[in-house]
Amino acid sequence: MGDTKSHSNFVISDNKKRTGSDDFDDSNNLMPTKKQMLFPSSTHDDPAASLAAARHEFGEHGGVNMSIEASATFTVMEPETMRRMFSGELGPDRDFFIYSRHFNPTVLNLSRHMAALEFTEAAYCTSSGMAAISSVLLQLVSSGGHMVASRSLYGGTHTLLTHFLPRACNITTTFVDINDLETVRNAIVLGQTKVLYFESVSNPTLSVANIPELSRIAHEKGVKVVVDNTFAPMVISPARLGADVVVHSISKFISGGADIIAGAVCGPASLVNSMMDLHQGTLMLLGPTMNAKVAFELSERIPHLGLRMKEHCHRALVFATRMKKLGLKVIYPGLEDHPNHNLLKSFGNKDYGFGGLLCVDMETEERANRLMNHLQNSTQFGLMAVSLGYYETLMSCSGSSTSSELNAEEKALAGISPGLVRMSIGYIGTLEQRWSQFEKALSRMQDSATFNKY
Repeated sequence: MGDTKSHSNFVISDNKKRTGSDDFDDSNNLMPTKKQMLFPSSTHDDPAASLAAARHEFGEHGGVNMSIEASATFTVMEPETMRRMFSGELGPDRDFFIYSRHFNPTVLNLSRHMAALEFTEAAYCTSSGMAAISSVLLQLVSSGGHMVASRSLYGGTHTLLTHFLPRACNITTTFVDINDLETVRNAIVLGQTKVLYFESVSNPTLSVANIPELSRIAHEKGVKVVVDNTFAPMVISPARLGADVVVHSISKFISGGADIIAGAVCGPASLVNSMMDLHQGTLMLLGPTMNAKVAFELSERIPHLGLRMKEHCHRALVFATRMKKLGLKVIYPGLEDHPNHNLLKSFGNKDYGFGGLLCVDMETEERANRLMNHLQNSTQFGLMAVSLGYYETLMSCSGSSTSSELNAEEKALAGISPGLVRMSIGYIGTLEQRWSQFEKALSRMQDSATFNKY
């Protein structure tokens, strides 16, 4: 990580508005102590409680919602203040801002909520989930470095690690079965491996990572653990289980509207500070900046994330259970025959269920496409689209869409069948209404298959 002396320190505790003069009086005690900066995870076991306890930012004129700070640049009252900001003496912790590619008040407010959600010391939001992933990995791993990663990852992440980072940055990755702890341990090269990277719930195979054990193995060898928690916000809290850094594609469940592209890096304040360093920071120098208006939109959605997640998860469990009874091959961590069911049950956050995604393995792409066609165009059960976390059910055949970057061998190793249909279960309409639509689509598919035999 870069030297953090030359940038503004990041804080997540309360600050006070400066007025009139840029003079700073240390007696105001605006700099937080370490104790103040940390979220008290021992006090708040529920992420919803942690969010509710986070600082609420009011509007400029007393509005219940924060004002949008849309400025790209910020003025100072006295010339000397500019030098003090660039030297790191004054920063956003004291309400001094330089430029919105660095820190922006509205984005900082959303970042505080992301830190509360994930029980981390700090967070900062980015323009996309891939921006968050690439920025944190480039901050933690230098040229010539090595990573160990799960072989079952989102296709874009897999391609970043397989093709882009080796070519552009001389960073190599060893892919492993993340459930084979001994293989993970043996893949870590002491002194060379810098990061162990995996998804809390794998995309698209829905394998649940043993975060506590994986973190223990990595930390024994001085390796940082980075976990993508996009599939399981509220359901799993990786930082409380030992992960060093949690990344998100906020575009998914956290946004909930399929209308925003955004990401987040949640972790130690020292990491976020280093990523904003004026000389070595990936967020500062590569510029994956979140727009303040987007940050405001998202900050209005996070308060009801818990309610949405509970309904996503409830319906996913009901549908998975009923689909299995119909004889379909269903993959869902909430089913007792899922290999990681008891693992997730042991460390998942109480009352949030087992996730809002399920998979139906139709074995061939042709059968998968026929099922999705009937579900969308015959009965309106859901929509054929990538992404997830929308209020409508979204369906895609992973092997030919979000995991298409993997070659045939890589798909086989990751457990991605050609006919694997990933479903992000929505919550619009009644549960029984949607289930009736699913049954009708399946019946029509089976009828058409019978008809085509003759």
